[in-house]
Amino acid sequence: MNRRRVLAAGAVAALAGCVSYTANSDDSPTSVELVRDAIETRKRMTDLTARRTMTVETPDETTERTEAVTRQPPAKQRIEVLESTDPSVPVGSVTVTNRAATWEYNPRTEIVDKQFHPNKVDADRTRRVLENLLEEYRLGYEETATVDGREAHVIETKPPVDDIGPTIDLVVGDTTFVVPLRVTGDLEELDVSRTVWIDDEYRYPIKEENTISDDDETLHRVAVTYEDLAIDTGLEPETFTYEPPADATVVTDGIEPEGVFETRTAAEEILPYSLPEPDVPDSYVLDRVTVVEKGEGFGTTTMLWYNDPTVIARELFVAVRNVQRFNPDALEETEVDGRTVYRRDGRIQSVFWACEDLNYEVSSLTDDAPLAEIVASIGCP
Repeated sequence: MNRRRVLAAGAVAALAGCVSYTANSDDSPTSVELVRDAIETRKRMTDLTARRTMTVETPDETTERTEAVTRQPPAKQRIEVLESTDPSVPVGSVTVTNRAATWEYNPRTEIVDKQFHPNKVDADRTRRVLENLLEEYRLGYEETATVDGREAHVIETKPPVDDIGPTIDLVVGDTTFVVPLRVTGDLEELDVSRTVWIDDEYRYPIKEENTISDDDETLHRVAVTYEDLAIDTGLEPETFTYEPPADATVVTDGIEPEGVFETRTAAEEILPYSLPEPDVPDSYVLDRVTVVEKGEGFGTTTMLWYNDPTVIARELFVAVRNVQRFNPDALEETEVDGRTVYRRDGRIQSVFWACEDLNYEVSSLTDDAPLAEIVASIGCP
């Protein structure tokens, strides 16, 4: 199931102004408090299960599908399509993702697309969307409502003036939709609305609706609802593994790893070099060690992945390569513990350096990891 689907011909318009509006007048939590609570819930979440219904409406058609969704953020998910009027996503479609691979099964073609991604960086997109709502949108508390028998707080959001991109990152469902732009008159006259319902008990989004309309005509509408939502109930270990049907054809993509190991010692048994023992913060633990052979001229890459099990997507990794993969001219040269290293800032913070026949990298998804200290602890082993 392609998670970036073209859904409809629509248009996106900016809404003027950037001030807060519609504050609640009673003892109910404010919209800002609710979104902050949702971010904290997401940070500490271990697992989520729900029945998710997604409706897409355009002037020409309306499609709907219902899925059983299981997630262990940030990397693991299982989606099984239970009902669907969307011809591109038939009933029985399955998507299973874990740290090393994704399987996508289409029962109509009886093909399983298996994509290897052992070294994919798994940022928490849902948390980023919530943080973006808090930082960039104007939030208004509307009322309370019942969603699937649960009390929820209704929050109306208005985007900043420059937020007119053709994509919608949903809070409910961790999905990105692509909306092609179609100019149908004055864009500033279009009405753009985004409403999020936050469950009172879990303080987590349980419903979302995005609508673009012109003179009461709906040009594009996406509505997503969680039913039977359960958070942190525990999952079976085999939830995020997949065994293709016996009659299915399996097509592979990406580089299959030489191995994914639980310890440094186990990985070193197949490696042409030794692995360092970095000093990482006490809150981090070794999650896995991946070994990938990228073919002639690209060498062997080993990545030691560390994460904080109490915070989603608080992760860093140490990479060891026997072929240099960084370009010093494109990076900031600096010094750590008397050694020349090269730094890259951005969504991922990284430090690279060469040491005889090996090259090292330390990278973090968050800017609070002490990269210099970790680099110094490795040095030239």
